[in-house]
Amino acid sequence: MTTEPTQDTIDPAVAPQDTSHTSEVDAVRAEMARMREDSLRERAELDNQRKRLARDVDLARKFANERILGDLLPVIDSLEAGLAAAGAESGALKEGMELTLRQLLKVAGDHGLSAVNPAGEAFNPDHHQAMSMVDSAEHAPGHVVQVYQKGWLLNERLLRPALVVVSRHE
Repeated sequence: MTTEPTQDTIDPAVAPQDTSHTSEVDAVRAEMARMREDSLRERAELDNQRKRLARDVDLARKFANERILGDLLPVIDSLEAGLAAAGAESGALKEGMELTLRQLLKVAGDHGLSAVNPAGEAFNPDHHQAMSMVDSAEHAPGHVVQVYQKGWLLNERLLRPALVVVSRHE
C-alpha cells in the first residue's frame, strides 16, 4: 500500500532547502526592485538634463546677438540725434536717414530688441537710471520728466538702462 506523503512524513532536510530558495527568491526580487528604482532615477536624471540643456540652448539662442545689438545702440542714437537736429527740414538726406533708421530698428526688433522710452512714466529702477531730480508741477513725484538717452531691452532683459531726470518727491 502506497501512501501519499503528508506534512508529518516530509523529510526535515528538505524544509530548510525550501527556506533557502525562498530567501534567494526574495533577495533576487529585492535586487530587481533596487535595479528598477536605479533605472527610473537615471531615466529621470537624463530627462532633467535634457530639459536643462534645451533651456540653455534656448537662452543662448535668445541672447546670442546681445553683443552686436549692444554695439549697434550708439549707431541708432546717432541716427536719431541727426534726425532731431534736422528738425522740420526735408530732403533726400533726411529721408535716407529715416529709412536707414527704420530698417535698423526693424532688424533689431526682429531679433528681440525693444526701446525703453519712459517719458511721463513712473521711475522704474530696474529699467531706468536717474541722472538728476527736479521739481516739476507738471509731473507726479517719482515720474520721469525727461529722457536723456533711451534704454533698451533684449528679449525682456535689460541691455541698457534709460538715462532719465525724475521729478522730486514732495
